[in-house]
Amino acid sequence: MARFNTLPLLLALLLPSPVLADLDSEALRQALAAADRDVNDYIRDPYRKPVEVLEFLGIEAGMTVLDLYAAGGYYTFILARAVGPQGRVYAQNTRRGLNTLEDRQDITQGQALAAKIERGRLNNVRQLVQAVDELQLAAESLDAVLLAQTLHDYYNTDPERALALLRQMYSLLKPGGVVGVTDHVGIAGRNNRQLHRLQIRQAVSVAEQAGFRVESSELLRNPRDDHSRNIFDPALNRNTDRFLLKLIKP
Repeated sequence: MARFNTLPLLLALLLPSPVLADLDSEALRQALAAADRDVNDYIRDPYRKPVEVLEFLGIEAGMTVLDLYAAGGYYTFILARAVGPQGRVYAQNTRRGLNTLEDRQDITQGQALAAKIERGRLNNVRQLVQAVDELQLAAESLDAVLLAQTLHDYYNTDPERALALLRQMYSLLKPGGVVGVTDHVGIAGRNNRQLHRLQIRQAVSVAEQAGFRVESSELLRNPRDDHSRNIFDPALNRNTDRFLLKLIKP
């Protein structure tokens, strides 16, 4: 007979439910401009518009949020400030991911994330160094999941792999919980796997197959992007055309 680890579920039942409060956007903007934040992250903000993204997704103080493939922690820091001391952020990475070099820096993603947690005193962040399918999180324990610029890697390898990922996230979310998806826009007929891009209709389709209701935003769109270029092409300066989806669990 199969044996199941019931500890995550028991802990979730024993812990008191946090009191949620609307996101204080102005306070968050001030926190993201403070001296305890990595300047390399700060300069990405005009393209990524993190405060507006969190507003669209409905992130609130007190929430429990999973930063899926947190990498060097760009969104981990932002989410930690947004959910506040009564909330919690799980920053998930694989061991291989932690040993990958951080974007345009001479340190690993693991070192970058650790530095953000220490410098920012992010006591509400817990690192999860394990594969996604090995996550020890209780069902319906999360208010939100952030999947930033990652879904294309799953879908372009195998659409069924992307579907399995989203179904897993569905199971971890509370009713009404959301998955925020940002990714680089791909065009039909291109080698989007090689370009690290994804067609919007493909992302929406696989999300609906997983059971989500989908809302979209034009917030991160960039009509000046050359969709025939790899997203790492220096000519793009990382300012790609991106879609933003809010996947809602009914």
